[in-house]
Parts: sequence; structure tokens; C-alpha cells
Amino acid sequence: MSSGPSHLVQILLPKETGNGRPIGKEWFEGFLEELTDKFGGATSFLRAPGQGLWQSGGATEKDRIAVVEVMVEHLDRPFWRSLRARLERELSQDELVIRAQEITRL
Repeated sequence: MSSGPSHLVQILLPKETGNGRPIGKEWFEGFLEELTDKFGGATSFLRAPGQGLWQSGGATEKDRIAVVEVMVEHLDRPFWRSLRARLERELSQDELVIRAQEITRL
């Protein structure tokens, strides 16, 4: 990776499917391996899940979430949109967040 600007892509993943079933460690390991094969590396934060809260129809919803990060030089938006759509289907989610920020490696 060059020393110029690149992007940190963060994938916020639920720890349970939209149907309430826990997502197994094997699934997360396979997903991390898939990203590592494509981008040369990935980092996961699975053991200390965060908690997401949001308003939906007058009620407060919540999720336990894990974060997976990948550093990329070029942001391939169609790839990330396609991955998000696939993960939403696979994990029975109405919406997943994949976000990117420009970073400079020091």
C-alpha cells in the first residue's frame, strides 16, 4: 500500500440475523477470510460487540454489532454496494451500514 491517501472501509455487522438467530463464529471467520483474499488483509472486532440503537416506527430498536475493517487504496463503490446488498439478504437485515473514510498512512 502506498503512503498516499487511502480509505478505511468499516462494515457494521449484526451479531444476530433479522430473524433473531445468532450469527456463528464460523460465518464471521469465513467473511474475514473472503475480505483478506480480496484485499490482502482485514481486521475484525467481534469479541466486544458494540450496541446500535435507532428509532423505528416510534419504538427504539437495538442490535449488538461487530465491526470489520479493510484498508483500500481505491474505493470501488459498486463492489461495496453489491456486498452490502448481499449481506442484507444473507443476514436478513433491512439495512446494513458500510462506510468509508479517507485516511493517510503515517
